[in-house]
Parts: sequence; C-alpha cells; structure tokens
Amino acid sequence: MRAVSSALCHTTVLREPAVDALLARAGPAPAGTWVDATFGRGGHTRLILCRLGPQGRLVAFDKDPEAIAEAMRITDARFSIRHQGFGQLGQLPAGSLAGVLMDLGVSSPQIDSPERGFSFRFDGPLDMRMDTTRGPSAADWLATADAGQIAQVLRDYGEERFAGLIAKAIVVRRQARGPLARTAELAELVAGAVKTREPGQNPATRTFQALRIFINAELEELQQALAASLLVLQPGGRLVVLSFHSLEDRIVKQFIARHSRQPFDRRVPFAAPQAMQLLALARVRPDAAEVAANPRARSAIMRVAERTQAHGAERSDMRRAEHGEVLPP
Repeated sequence: MRAVSSALCHTTVLREPAVDALLARAGPAPAGTWVDATFGRGGHTRLILCRLGPQGRLVAFDKDPEAIAEAMRITDARFSIRHQGFGQLGQLPAGSLAGVLMDLGVSSPQIDSPERGFSFRFDGPLDMRMDTTRGPSAADWLATADAGQIAQVLRDYGEERFAGLIAKAIVVRRQARGPLARTAELAELVAGAVKTREPGQNPATRTFQALRIFINAELEELQQALAASLLVLQPGGRLVVLSFHSLEDRIVKQFIARHSRQPFDRRVPFAAPQAMQLLALARVRPDAAEVAANPRARSAIMRVAERTQAHGAERSDMRRAEHGEVLPP
C-alpha cells in the first residue's frame, strides 16, 4: 500500500527514508539512471527528481491508467513513464541502473475509489484490476472458477483458514442467484460464511487481499522484478523494496538472503565459493510519528540491499522467473 489520500492530500509511506536509502551513495548531484518501479501517484518519483542532478534520469513503471495520467503531468525532461508492470524491469539494458525502488501493493487512491472494486468498505463493481484495460476482473474469474480453485487462491494469497467454506458459499450463491458482481455482495457473503475472526478485522479482509493479489499476479510479478534487478543493477546499485504484508515481505527477505550468501558447490569441495550478488543493508519500519499520522503505514517494511559484483546466476534466475517458476528460498 503506497499512500494515504483524500480529496486534499496524498502521503507516501516512508517517502524520505526510501529515497535516502536509494541515493545514499550517489553524491550531492546524482547522475545515472534510476527506476521507480511502481509510480502510484508519484510521491517517491517527485522526491527522486528533486534530488537528482542534471545528468540523472528516472524511469517509472505502472500498470494503472490513472497512474499513467498522473505521471504525464510531470514535465521534467529527465523523467519517463512506462505503461507496464514492474515485472518488465528486465527489458532495460543489463547493468544500466544506479538504483531501483519498488513500493509494492495497492495504493490508497485505488482503495478509496469504489469503482475500482478493491475495498469491502465501499460498494462498487467487483473489478480489482490494477490495469483496467486488460485481463479478467475478479467478478469475471469468480463467475467461472470452481470451488477448489477459489479455495486455493484464498489459502495461497490470503492465508484464509476458512477458504473452503467461503469458496463453497460463492459457488452456491452463483448457482442460486447468478455470479457476484459487487463488492458489497462479496463482503456480505464472506461475513455469512466466516463465523469467527480476529478482533478488529473485517471478515472479508483476507478474501479481498487474496483475490486482488491473484487477479494482478502480484507475487509472480515481484519474483520476476527481483530476479531482473540482479541483471539491470550496476555494481554498487541500490535495491529498495517496501512491502505491506507478510507474503510480499517473505519473498523479498528470502531473495535478499539467498543472494547475500557465498554458496559452495558441494560437488567440488575445494573450489572457491561463488560470489555474493547482493549485500543486505537494512530493514526499516515507519516510526511512531508516521504511523500516528498515517495508520496505513503500520504494516510497512522496507528492505535495502546493494548490488555486488556481476554473476552469471542472475540470468538463470531471471529466465526461470519469466517462465513463472517460483524461485526457492
């Protein structure tokens, strides 16, 4: 979740700490090419542009047409925007980037727009697509998926312990009254199927999270982007990733840990260890003042790593991620 917004404000989570970490080694007027992999509404992008020198360049990615429209308002010649998911990071030239910032998840403007269908707090079309120009909506998928498929998505992407009950309720509802079309319908159905829930949590929280992650292939895209970062970052380049739930953070944590080791080839016990590809630098949480000002920041975790020497394994990792393989921890 990238920001809190209202009609009058838009506050990016960990805005200055993230940009500070990204540019930490870049000097007073950073040059080179940098990436904001998830533009959102441009909070990090605008601060990076303020810090870059005249020779700096910033490339941003986003799937959301509304984010693209916001990005087009930036007239800085050092900036360019791509209407693509950040899983396409590997399209940039190898070793060309001085740093990559990834701010994961759904942004508050998306959540707070009923017509986008991301939230159970508002009644709207059951859409949930970050890119509304392509792909099936959540309603489209729920209209045809069987109970087993729905339950698996709720378990895998929402860690929902009542996944089976909810999936059966969705199928029964579909057979009796037709497919679900509205967010309020889904929230009401889940509340009826889930008999207990953690205090203070809406019964539909995990279901909505799971469907959103699945519809947008968020975890698969994150795997692809992380693998691509090893290819496109130059030695000394920074990788800064902000995540907002445990599934995302687990992937980032394991990725950095895996590439911060010097693995030995056990088949050749006297060979030198392979070179590390990343140096893990920091794990940062919002401070109490930021959480008090923006409660949506409370789950944020920022991890920072630095690219070390080039290594051939990243090309293999990237090819595997591009083919949808989940890389091992």
